[in-house]
Amino acid sequence: MSKRLKAAKIEDLEFEGLIQNKEAKIGIVGLGYVGLPLLLEFAKSGFTVTGIDIDTQKVKLLEKGKSYIQDVSDKELNPFIEMKRINPTSSFEVIERLDAVIICVPTPLVKTKDPDLSHVVSAAKEIKKWLGKGQLIILESTTYPGTTEEIVLPILSEKGKKVGRDFFLAFSPERVDPGNQEFQIQNTPKIVGGVTPFCTKLATQLYQSIVKKVIPVSSTMVAEMVKLLENTFRSVNIALVNEVALLSNKLGIDVWEVIDAAATKPFGFMPFHPGPGIGGHCIPVDPFYLSWKAKQNGFEARFIELAGKINGSMPEHVVNKITESLNDRSKSVRNSKLLVLGVAYKKDIDDIRESPALDILALLFKLGANLSYHDPYVPSLNVVNQILSSVNISKNPIKNYDCVIIVTNHSSFDYEMVVKESQLIIDTRNALKGFRQPHIVRL
Repeated sequence: MSKRLKAAKIEDLEFEGLIQNKEAKIGIVGLGYVGLPLLLEFAKSGFTVTGIDIDTQKVKLLEKGKSYIQDVSDKELNPFIEMKRINPTSSFEVIERLDAVIICVPTPLVKTKDPDLSHVVSAAKEIKKWLGKGQLIILESTTYPGTTEEIVLPILSEKGKKVGRDFFLAFSPERVDPGNQEFQIQNTPKIVGGVTPFCTKLATQLYQSIVKKVIPVSSTMVAEMVKLLENTFRSVNIALVNEVALLSNKLGIDVWEVIDAAATKPFGFMPFHPGPGIGGHCIPVDPFYLSWKAKQNGFEARFIELAGKINGSMPEHVVNKITESLNDRSKSVRNSKLLVLGVAYKKDIDDIRESPALDILALLFKLGANLSYHDPYVPSLNVVNQILSSVNISKNPIKNYDCVIIVTNHSSFDYEMVVKESQLIIDTRNALKGFRQPHIVRL
């Protein structure tokens, strides 16, 4: 245990010294797309870090220096495992030896679109068992405003411990963008809000050791709201452009040309692009956290909920587009050989969470289509309780399919070959910009 935890009185200068000297012992709870890159970043900065995850398979892989996250390579990870600077475990007992613990567990939605905070509650209860004097606890999991102080704080305070004296608590929203090579942890500003000003100060000092710019805010609720605003902003604007795409389709206008032309305006316009739907953990989920919290306070977030409905309807629109285009060629969806290109939720990553491709495939299955998919990042996936494997398009030529649907525009796809070999293409991402052949149908 560090000197700081042994001290009867916690001084921020002592904590700052532990950070500057890389002596602070840091723990990350939840080693997924957020937690594992954060774990590695602290290790790169010179800290000894403990990674905690209840998934024993993940822990075993990490112990061997093997990564299961695309943004973390084995080459990056392995040296820190060998040096014991990264220590993966499934045991929460190690928490009593740590100075700071960061919670990065999932916060999904239940079927009714209500928040599921079971992972946050479980993590907080485990931390409570081993909570030591002067420890800093930070929640990074995306959630509704009030979670840190209404859910986590009461759990940690159950044994009579007082925040700001016996332990310190803050919220700092993750801003991970999988596959983004330009903006990563170090150069993405970090928002920090503590339960007390001193909590904010300690959390700020910790993140300043790995992030170029840390922005303190006045409370945990403000920090929680920041993340929801960021992703709701994207959801609403994507919904707007999706609706414009639907209208343009009715009017016979190329929406992509409209957007490109509008984007030439140097002020007052920010281009967003339509697509087959939205995916990933954040944008399809976060706005519902905000609208749920609004309802709890007697406020109806109509704009936010409408955006969710529009974005959620896009996979059905894509399937209708496929159906209409096949009908124009005197073919039905039933028994047609269809190839979906790309099933990850965005280009050049292996993440299929909430991917619109899953909904499109499920809808096409129900219509009786003969389905295949190709994605170099996703070797297999479950669709309507059926396991599909990515087909090798060199052995199963594109020309053999009645229709090719571009759902995810991976950079590795040979689009010139796709255009040349396909009988019919439904392009939901404008991946074939510049091609004007009559067998190409855009969203």
